Amino acid sequence: MPMRHRSFIGLAIVLVALLGGTTAVYAYDSSRDDAIADGVTVGDVNVGGMRAGEARKALERDIARPLRRPVKVKIKGRTFSLTARRARVRADVDAVVAEAVDRSRAGNLVTRTARDLTGSDVSADLDPRVTYSRRAVARLVRRVKRTVDRPAVEPAVSASGSGLSFTKGRRGHEISGRELREEVADALVRPGDRTVRPRVEVTRTKTTRADLRRRYPAYITIDRSGFKLRLYRNLELADSYTIAVGQAGLETPAGLYSIQNMGVDPAWNVPEREWAGDLAGKVIPGGRADNPLKARWMGIFDGAGIHGTDETSSLGTNASHGCVRMAIPDVKDLYDRVSVGAPVYID
Repeated sequence: MPMRHRSFIGLAIVLVALLGGTTAVYAYDSSRDDAIADGVTVGDVNVGGMRAGEARKALERDIARPLRRPVKVKIKGRTFSLTARRARVRADVDAVVAEAVDRSRAGNLVTRTARDLTGSDVSADLDPRVTYSRRAVARLVRRVKRTVDRPAVEPAVSASGSGLSFTKGRRGHEISGRELREEVADALVRPGDRTVRPRVEVTRTKTTRADLRRRYPAYITIDRSGFKLRLYRNLELADSYTIAVGQAGLETPAGLYSIQNMGVDPAWNVPEREWAGDLAGKVIPGGRADNPLKARWMGIFDGAGIHGTDETSSLGTNASHGCVRMAIPDVKDLYDRVSVGAPVYID
């Protein structure tokens, strides 16, 4: 057989083999147009080696269905639920399966066939494409915080005619809204544990009882009906004195005041009042017999103040023109234990 004829037969055989192989490769690749390559996962679900229909069923079972269970926030013995319907949770299974197939079909028929025959994988971890309502999450967080958050209550001092009382402070509770939103959102899009247990921060008071003691080195309370003036030192009862207060029509003013000014043997600026008679508008020097402000003066409000008196028979009665009268030894004692700014509560 001539050499030229033998060469033509060999070339024809190679061409027939190539054409047959190409047809086989094309047929193989076409048969896998909805197959997902090995190494493709969606969330924690391995869909490699599955057909599109199988992958849909697997993702519906392992992702979409578990996501329909409510997310629960458990805190301090309370449980708050957010249903999938209210949160509008949706896993787009069709879209992620289509993406998995697209990733598996990347390249050309030769590279795809070579990958399958050699056992290579794609190594792709796809997002399950879960969506939810951020507004629903925010509403849940607000509901939890309204129930759980409790501001710290500062300790306080309250005054009455009977004296001072101390209200203890109370620690508060607070949860981070930002952290809780993140935790709820994470639970909504993951098919695993659907329970969130947020961290509770304890908020402490800014003021201590020691702070209040330092704030109020002296505090005076006046019980008009009981004719008692009580002195508190660092919030502890130090002394109680019998007093006289304003008579009917000239009552000692009630309320919370403070010592505005202080003086020893003060002058008396007689007010322009009818009861002052001929003395109205005059200034009576301190220490004179006709000056009723004996020994000490502690002004509190609008001309009214605490002072000594030599009319000791008036103590325990409504006798003054609005001031608080004390026995001279008592007013001297009180004067030395208070200072300008000390609170004076009159009941």
